[in-house]
Amino acid sequence: MKQLQFFGWAWTIIVTTIAVAGCTEQPVKERATNPLIFADVPDMSMVRVGDTYYMSSTTMHETPGVPVMRSTDLTNWEIVSYCYNRLAEIPEMNLTDGKNTYGRGTWASCIRYHNNRFYVSTFAQTTGKTYIFSTDDIEKGEWQRQEFAPSYHDHTLFFDDDGHAYLIWGGGRLRIVQLKDDLSGVVPESERVLIENAGAPAGDKLMLPAEGSQLFKVNGKYYLFNITWPRGGMRTVVIHRADRLEGPWEGRVALQDRGIAQGGLIDTPDGRWFTYLFRDYGSVGRIPYLAPVTWEEGWPVLGVDGLVPDTLDLPASRGLIPGIVASDDFGRTTGEPDLPLVWQWNHQPNDSLWSVNEREGYLRLHTSRIDTLFTQARNTLTQRTIGPTCEGETAIDISGINEGDYAGLALVQRKFGLVGVRMLQGTKQIVMVSAQTGIPEVVETLPLAGDTLYLKATCDFTERRDVADFFYSTDGKQWTKIGSQLKMEYSMPHFMGYRYGLFYYSTLQPGGHADFDYFNIQ
Repeated sequence: MKQLQFFGWAWTIIVTTIAVAGCTEQPVKERATNPLIFADVPDMSMVRVGDTYYMSSTTMHETPGVPVMRSTDLTNWEIVSYCYNRLAEIPEMNLTDGKNTYGRGTWASCIRYHNNRFYVSTFAQTTGKTYIFSTDDIEKGEWQRQEFAPSYHDHTLFFDDDGHAYLIWGGGRLRIVQLKDDLSGVVPESERVLIENAGAPAGDKLMLPAEGSQLFKVNGKYYLFNITWPRGGMRTVVIHRADRLEGPWEGRVALQDRGIAQGGLIDTPDGRWFTYLFRDYGSVGRIPYLAPVTWEEGWPVLGVDGLVPDTLDLPASRGLIPGIVASDDFGRTTGEPDLPLVWQWNHQPNDSLWSVNEREGYLRLHTSRIDTLFTQARNTLTQRTIGPTCEGETAIDISGINEGDYAGLALVQRKFGLVGVRMLQGTKQIVMVSAQTGIPEVVETLPLAGDTLYLKATCDFTERRDVADFFYSTDGKQWTKIGSQLKMEYSMPHFMGYRYGLFYYSTLQPGGHADFDYFNIQ
C-alpha cells in the first residue's frame, strides 16, 4: 500500500499482483476515503437534484455567509455560492465599538429543493432571527431573503406533501411550527411539542440533549436525525421515525463511532444511500464524513458493522484545491469577480478599504482607524486550513505602512499566531506574535531592510498534532523559521477551525496601505 500526498490529501492506491507468467501489477480502482473533506465544514445539509449534489454549511461570523458547495460524485466539492454578503449592519458584525460576534453569526443551515426552487434556512444568535434564502439558480442566481424572529436553533426546514412548510428545532424537547405560505414567518398558535425527550434512546444521563434536527421522508415514512452525547460516552446519532408528521415517533441509537455524528441522508441516482456526518477533529475544525446506509425493517442502518469505514465505493478525491481552498495571484481580468469564493472576511469588511484593482496584481488593504488587538481588526481576509498538513505563503509590499502598523500572515483563532511586519520608531521589523497563552505576546523581532517580505505558515493536523510554525524570507527562496511553534487549540469562543488570514491594521497612525502580491496554499 502506497500513500501519495497530493495537495494535502492522502490518496490510497491498492496494488494487487496476479501470479501468472507474463502478468504485471494492475492498479485497482481508486476509492474515496474518509474524512470526506479534511477541513472545517460543519453542520452540513445536503440535497440532490438530478445527478448533482448541493451542500450548505456553517461559517458563523465569516462573510459572505452560508456557503453552498456543489458535487457530481459526493466526493469532490467546490464552493459555488453564498446565501448572503452581509448579515446585518450592527457593531457585532462590523467589528466596531469594541464588539464582535465570534462563535455566533449564522449556524447550522438546512438546504432543500421544492417546486423547482432551492431553499436554505439558517438562524443567527447575533440578530435573534431566523432566515430563509431562496433562488431558482443556486449557482448563478440572486438569493431572495426572508427573516423573522425568533431564532429557531439548529432547525430543519421541511416541505411536506400537504403543501405546507415546517420548522423542527430544539434541544431535548423538540418542537415543530408551521410556516406561512410565503415563508415570511410562522403561523400563529401552530407551535407544539413533537418529541418530549429525543435523547432518551441514548440513555438518561446526557451531556448534550438531542439537537441538530434534520428531517427526511423516504417511502412514506418520516425520519428525524439528531445528535446527542451520553455522559461518559461520545457524540451519538439518534434517529426517530413515524408514519405521520404528528407522530407517534419511535427512536433508536443509530451510530456511535469516534464521535462522528450530526447530519442526515442522501441518495444517489443509482439508488444507493449514504449518511453525511461530521467529527470534531481538533484545531482544523469539524470535518465531514460519509458512510453507506442500508435499510432493514424500515430503518436506515448507518455504516459497516456499526462503524464509519475508511474507504467508500465512490470516486477518489482529487484534493481540496481549488474547490475548497485555492491559491490566488490577485490578478483579475474583465468580468472576473474581485475575490474567488474560497475567500471570506473575518466579520463584515469595510469595502472602501480594500481593492484588487487599485494596484494591478495585488490585494491592497488600507486602514482608517486604530486597533490594539488583531482579532478586533477589520478587513482580515481568510481561507480555511486543510489537513492533514498544509502550507500557506504570501509576499507583502509594506512601503506604504505607517508608524505602529502591523501587516502579514496569520493563523486565525482565539489563540492565534502571526508573522509579518511592524513599524516601530520609524524602523520596519519582522515580527512573530503568539497568543498561545490567551494573551498576545511578541515572541521575536528582527530588523528588515527592504520593503518586500515573504511569509509562510505551516500546519500539521496529523493525528491531532495541531502545531504550526512560521517562517520569513527576503527573497522567496531561503526561508528562516521565526518565533515559537504554536500549539493550535480549537477554542469555543471562536467555534471554528484555524484559518489563514491576510491582515493589516494600525495601532497609532491610520491611513497607510499594505499590498499582498499573492497567496499560495498547498
